[in-house]
Formats: sequence, C-alpha cells, structure tokens
Amino acid sequence: MRKIFIPLVATVFTLGITSCSDDKKESHAGEEGKGGVYMGGVMRMNEVEAFKSLNPIAVNEIVGFHVGTQLFEGLVKFDQNDLSIQPAIARSWESNADQTEWTFHIRQGVMFHPDACFADGKGRTLTATDVKFCFDKLCTADPNNAQFDVTFKDRVIGANESFEASKGGKNLPVSGVKIVNDTTIVINLKAPFAGFLNIIAMPGCWIYPKEALDKYGLDLRIHPVGTGPFQLETVKEGEVLIMKKNPNYYAYDKDGNKLPYLDGLKYTFIREKKAEILEFKSGNLDMVYRLPVEIFHEIMGDLEHAKDRKTEFQILSSPAFNTNYLGFNCASTVFSKKETRLAFNYAIDRHKIADFTIQGEGTAGDYGMVPYVSAFENDGYNFKGLKGYTFDVAKAKEYLKQAGYPDGKGFPKVTLQINSGGGDRNGLIAEVVQKMLKENLNVDININIVPFAEHIEQIQSGKSDFFRFAWIADYPDPETFLTLFYGKHVPASPTEKSFINYFRFKNARFDSLFAATFTEPDKAKRYALLSQAEQIVLDEAPFMPIFYDENFRLEQLNVRNFPENPMNYMDLSVVYLIPKDKMPKK
Repeated sequence: MRKIFIPLVATVFTLGITSCSDDKKESHAGEEGKGGVYMGGVMRMNEVEAFKSLNPIAVNEIVGFHVGTQLFEGLVKFDQNDLSIQPAIARSWESNADQTEWTFHIRQGVMFHPDACFADGKGRTLTATDVKFCFDKLCTADPNNAQFDVTFKDRVIGANESFEASKGGKNLPVSGVKIVNDTTIVINLKAPFAGFLNIIAMPGCWIYPKEALDKYGLDLRIHPVGTGPFQLETVKEGEVLIMKKNPNYYAYDKDGNKLPYLDGLKYTFIREKKAEILEFKSGNLDMVYRLPVEIFHEIMGDLEHAKDRKTEFQILSSPAFNTNYLGFNCASTVFSKKETRLAFNYAIDRHKIADFTIQGEGTAGDYGMVPYVSAFENDGYNFKGLKGYTFDVAKAKEYLKQAGYPDGKGFPKVTLQINSGGGDRNGLIAEVVQKMLKENLNVDININIVPFAEHIEQIQSGKSDFFRFAWIADYPDPETFLTLFYGKHVPASPTEKSFINYFRFKNARFDSLFAATFTEPDKAKRYALLSQAEQIVLDEAPFMPIFYDENFRLEQLNVRNFPENPMNYMDLSVVYLIPKDKMPKK
C-alpha cells in the first residue's frame, strides 16, 4: 500500500450541491484522548449503490458488507491493516491437533444494541445460545440466505442435514455446533480446514438476537441489531443512513481509550461519481473510494505544482482481491456450448480495455478468476502455469464456427445486462465489448442497464444469459474466487436461485479437485489443486475475465487510522478525525 499526499486538482464539475454547516461542525468536533487520538466527530462517507439487505445471512454485495461490518461482529474479525484474524466476540479460541474441532471462548459482557425488540428497549448480554441460534439460522433454507453455500455447507458436521430438513419445514439444529456453557461454544468440522477462521469472519456468521428476527422478520434487512461498534439511528433507503456509537461496545485501545473513537457515521447514497467527488472536494465527505475513469488521471495527476495548492487530500491504494468479469448462464440455450463461450473470450482485447477504456484503473484479466497475489504464488498457486485467453480473432472465429455460427451467421441477438452505478466504467466497458464482438465475430449484443438490486435478482434467478459482475474476496484465499464454479452450489431446480454459482456451471472434474482441497492440510498442495481446478474453468470458459481492480481511496487530511487493504475491509471503530483547528499549519 502506498499513501500519497497530493493537491486536489481543479475540476470542471458544475453540479450544485449544498451541505449542512451543522453537519460539518459535528463531523470535526472532538477532544484528544490518550495516545494522541481524538474522540468524537462523525465520519461521512458515500456509497453509489443502496444496500440490498443488512440481514447477516442475506449480505452478498459490497455495500451491505461495508455497512454491516460496523453494526455486527462475529466470533472473530479481520484486521484492516493486514487482514489477519483478530478476536471479536470471542476473546480466544483453540483447535484440536487436526483442526476438526474449534472451541471459542466468548467475552463476558458483550451487549446487543438497545432496540425495541427487547422487552425493556435495552440491549442484553450475548451468550453462547445466541451464537448457536445464528449458526442454526445460517443452515436454514431461506429465499434470502446467500451465505450458507460459502460458510458452513460441506464443512460443519450436520450443516447440510439441517439445511435439507428445513426445506421440509423441520427445525433440526446443527449437530456440529455445541454449547458447552454460556461463554463456550464448540464447532466440529467434517474434515480438517486450516482456513476455518476466515469463514467465521464472514457476514453469515455475524451474531444478532433472536428477538430481532421474531419482531422484524423480513424487515430485519433494515432493522439490524448487532453488537458492533455502531448502532443504527436513522435509515432512509437510497438516501441516507446514520449510525451512532455503541456506548456498550466492549473494546478499548492499548492506551485505555474506549472504542469507537467516533461519535457516529453518516452514509449518503449519491449515485453519480462526479457528484460524489464534488462533495468530497467541498469538504462534505471525509472519504470516497473508486475514482471515475474520466477523471482518474486528473485526480492522480502530476505533483509539480503541489505546493501551490491550498486544498489537499490523501490517496491510498492497494492491489485489490477483486475480479471484474462478464458471466455466461451455461444453462441457457445460447451459451450452453463451450465453443461459443471460448469464441467470445478470444474476441476480446483485454489489454486495450485496461489501457484505454479504464485508463490504467486496473490490470488486464490474464490469469483467470483469481487475481494475481504474490502471497498466493509464494504459497504454491501456479499462476504462471495457467493458460488464459489471448486476443486471437482467428481462434475466436474458428470456435464460433465450431459452435455452428460461421462468421456469426444465425447467431441470436443476446443482451448483456449490466448494473447502474460505479460511474461510467460499467457502461464504457460494455460498449467496447459490444463493438469488439461485432467487429471480430459479427454478432450483435444489446446492452441493458438495471439497478443493482434488480441486477443481482435477475442473475441469481437465471434470467440473465450474459451479465456483468465483479467478485471481491470474502477472505484472503484463492478458494473464495473458485467457489463460484462449484457445481454443488447450483440448485436442482432451474427456477431456484443460485446464490454463488451464477453461471450454473457444472463440471465433475472441477468439483472433484475443488472438493479435495477441503481436506488437504498442506497449503502448497491445496493451492496446487486449486490452480489445477482453475485451469479447468479456463478451458470450459463459463465467464470472461476482463480486469483486476486496484483500490484507490481518497481521504481528507484529518482522517487517521484508516488504511487501505486488498479486500476494502473497513473497521471504523479505530478511525478518528483530527479537528480542523488542530491540524498542522503549512
């Protein structure tokens, strides 16, 4: 990660956006605590898409993840500096020798947020019973359950059986999750899995009270009740979400300051990136992430006149565990043949897209679904041995001919569905792909732009044959990318939602290799198996890798303790703002 101080470049935006002066004052108020940190203030951020749900088992998109991370915690959580696993609701844990039994020791005095779901309106103490309740719900069939497939399925003893029983209306507790006492819970796995702590840190394993589910039901998606550092105060969907600090949060920093430092958080949902940048430039936002392509180089511009500028900000960047791709519905008529999918892949010039369309905001998708990470390669992932897709028009035409469409004759017109938001990047890429497919294969592609929530619904329901998507790692491991292709994630009925394997891709050899990694304790051997599995995916081409993202975040100069990381994981409990009148004078 590099942290750069550069001038805020003048822009040509003419959008008129006003802000509340009281909000500015509130945002930068604060008193110095021990160790030089400042206590108080409101952190103001923006998301260009509205969240879909804040129900932990339904979180499957980045906005819900960003917001939910501040409201909920699981037994463990990630460290935003290096993504290592840190204690959260569990103060400690241990596993047996073969890592099939994990014992977690719960902190005493962890409180749920005050809420109307409790009889007295106050929060109550969390116990192992709450953890057991949430893990049983995680393993229950539900139209909104997007987390079971990537967490306990095929890993925890009894999880699959509980899920299947729930389809018939039976309540079968997960046998592999056992309460020892109020502060101790044991989880038994089917096979050794050294990365299990990564799974426990995922949204599906966040803890909430039974009372909240009983009271709000489906409306739990907008009535989150957790134990996190912040609690919900106001939500107007698609407009604003405000949180205030949780006064009962258990954590303290090393100097004895009570966390969180901030008084609260304010999320707005300005959809246009240009307007968002203008708000940041005006001082109405403390942070924005992802830059519009059309002003990327302007914002990242030369430093020659830095000293002449009065307004400055910080840019943080890091390689992202994030792959942007176009997906095929392999169960559809038009993309059921791999030759068609291969033709599309070889007809695309990814380097031209990376260099000119997104102007260096990411790197060409040469490897496959797993983005290049040096740590993965050092641990045995064979990136160099993977054979991806070069730009080869002759090969693309030959594959399309083999599919039965010589020179594109008779190829049905298909629609590429993309989601709105994210600036102009999605649309620009779609238009370039559309043009390349026409020029190189003589096939016509329509483009349909829909809201993100509708986009996800259409993809999961198998109603989109050709779609744009991006996958951000749930945890730092190649497995989190390749699980997208696991055949067991595809429902038996074509009318059921496929929450993870959006491609409805099935390949017995891939499934065999991928499943073998569940029980392989040696990381080098496990990564070798995963890279072999990825080559099968590349050979079968259920998707088109386009580019690998790089995270860029803009922060005001007074923001502290807010590092960037490849997963864009944010722990705002440790972030603080230096009051403007306390900032060093230039």
